[in-house]
Amino acid sequence: MSRGTPGVVAPRGGATTRTGPGATGATLLRVEDLAVRYGSATGSVTALGGVSFTLAPGEVVALVGESGSGKSTLGHALLGLLDQPAEITGGTITFDGRPVAHEDERAWRRLRGARLGFVPQDPGLSLNPVRRVGDQVAETLLVHGLAAPAQARERAIRLLADAGLDRPELRARQYPHQLSGGQRQRVLIAAALIATPDLVIADEPTSALDTTVARRVLDQLTAQTTARGTAVLLITHDLAVAAERADRLIVLHDGAIVETGPTADLLRAPQHPYTRRLLAAAPSLAPFEGFRSPRADGPPLLSVREVHKRFATRGGSVTAADGVSFELRRGETLALVGESGSGKSTTARIALRLLTPDSGTVAFDGHDLTRLRGARLRALRRRIQVVYQNPYASLDPRWRVARIIAEPLRAFGIGARTARVGELLDQVALPATVAQRRPAELSGGQRQRVAIARALALHPELLVLDEPVSALDASIQAQILELLDRLQDELGLSYLFISHDLTVVRRISDRVAVMRHGRIVETGSTADIFNSPQHEYTRELLAAVPRERIAAHD
Repeated sequence: MSRGTPGVVAPRGGATTRTGPGATGATLLRVEDLAVRYGSATGSVTALGGVSFTLAPGEVVALVGESGSGKSTLGHALLGLLDQPAEITGGTITFDGRPVAHEDERAWRRLRGARLGFVPQDPGLSLNPVRRVGDQVAETLLVHGLAAPAQARERAIRLLADAGLDRPELRARQYPHQLSGGQRQRVLIAAALIATPDLVIADEPTSALDTTVARRVLDQLTAQTTARGTAVLLITHDLAVAAERADRLIVLHDGAIVETGPTADLLRAPQHPYTRRLLAAAPSLAPFEGFRSPRADGPPLLSVREVHKRFATRGGSVTAADGVSFELRRGETLALVGESGSGKSTTARIALRLLTPDSGTVAFDGHDLTRLRGARLRALRRRIQVVYQNPYASLDPRWRVARIIAEPLRAFGIGARTARVGELLDQVALPATVAQRRPAELSGGQRQRVAIARALALHPELLVLDEPVSALDASIQAQILELLDRLQDELGLSYLFISHDLTVVRRISDRVAVMRHGRIVETGSTADIFNSPQHEYTRELLAAVPRERIAAHD
């Protein structure tokens, strides 16, 4: 959906520029020659090399590019949130006609929340774990004196409902750890919109959400910002989202804008080679090569039988798993799909023996995991590894990447660690120099690739992959999926693959299990699920995806 008046864009470094109608209109945000670099143990790294663009009131602009291109750095700079080791080395930021000095924290505090809303990529680090989510959503109104406490709480509950959370009164009383990753992301969206800001900067706002909720959240974001004339800077690696939501695209590569213009024009006839590569790698545009042939037979490697799990809350209880049963054979990929809060991640944690079910059994290679203890449980855990949804929280910020990847090798006393770390970095498409960096010096996508490398270190038999590519741009997604395919063929690996991205599920899975409200409502081969869904909820999930992303292919 396109709306608003495109602003003037002035990229540097030979970028291709298109200007749409209304290019001389009012300007809400002006960025000129903005340059940012990061200091590290191996020297400085240029993140932005002189970026210039404008944003008009009410305009929606999508900033697209691969991991490490500088997208998130630019978003944080526009909010005055850059911290060490980042340093702004040049350029100006002008908001609503007034320059904002990089070092003027008082000015940034007046803008943030009240006039600049922010939806960060990582809800795990952005929400206070010891405060109820309703209080955190209402906080902006209280800090800026925009509402009395009772009014702020009432509006917070209303915004939580608008953002797609069920039972918003209950959710407002809960703490972040009691919500799923997607639910926490919707809390952040509500917090960004509560003060009706002039500009919302959304950094991968739906990367943690399933398809139906992502569409609902983006629809709500569009409706609210349109009604208020709010501008949106959408930072995303999902070109389908950018194409559907933005008036204009800005393509960023190695810290420079290489091409910009009205969305339809740029997608129809991209001029820069990098833009053409991005479009060719996009799952929604790349040709579908057909469903996978059946890969597995024989006894199951993982067997889950009638698993139940309930969590107590202050307002009652929540059922996360309600009689879940499935089997996963050697060399097979089973995808668990469903909305946020459907029980996918809870089921995975039970399968990993990180949670104990209230009832039911989990068997791995014939061994009942719910009964194992001590050395026998440790030995089996070496054969099962996990890639978490959240790379920010799963990597120790104090350690360098080489130590992070080598951690499981060290824990099990395996030698030749330096060589293995180098091999793993190459497998996940990271340069060898990354080994000496810390997580804070990497982009979100780069951090997730480090997490994947760590999971592969011990050559496991089963990988539990909880949204493993949701933080990656399209071209790196394709590389990781190809890597997983190759490892599965070579080593006979089994994958329990949890994802909300149905294009990824279609590409990687042999079978699909659809979860809703803690139950598996439909299971079948990937081809049957996509071409002939039997359950109404499965049809609803497929209908929420843009048609070209799941169109049937022979």
